[in-house]
Amino acid sequence: MRAAFLGLCLAVNPALAQVVDPGAFERLSTGRTLSFEQQGLPFGAEQYLPGRRVIWQFADGSCANGIWFPDGPHICFLYDTGGPAQCWLFERRAGNYFARSAGLPPGDPSELRLSGETDGPLACAAPGLGV
Repeated sequence: MRAAFLGLCLAVNPALAQVVDPGAFERLSTGRTLSFEQQGLPFGAEQYLPGRRVIWQFADGSCANGIWFPDGPHICFLYDTGGPAQCWLFERRAGNYFARSAGLPPGDPSELRLSGETDGPLACAAPGLGV
């Protein structure tokens, strides 16, 4: 009984999440297209190309080219649409991968969950993307 309770506590305690470091993230993502959801709804997908290049596809189908780079434990993204770098902490919890904006607590409503992955490219609405 005690072992079962401890196992349950470990499974539901976000503080016990395993941070995905930049090297592990690169191995997980390069050559793949990862889909994300937020609170159970599709949020977008990202194609990870060699050289830390990315293509982000918004839920509406439009796409943006960008790059990613490590910043300590965070994975940061810069897109050709402009704006500041967007930095995320990637974690593995309860058998799932999650991403949340740097500085937010685990389980924050804005947190993203990895909902799918494929080796195929994105089908972007803009010409020249998703190839």
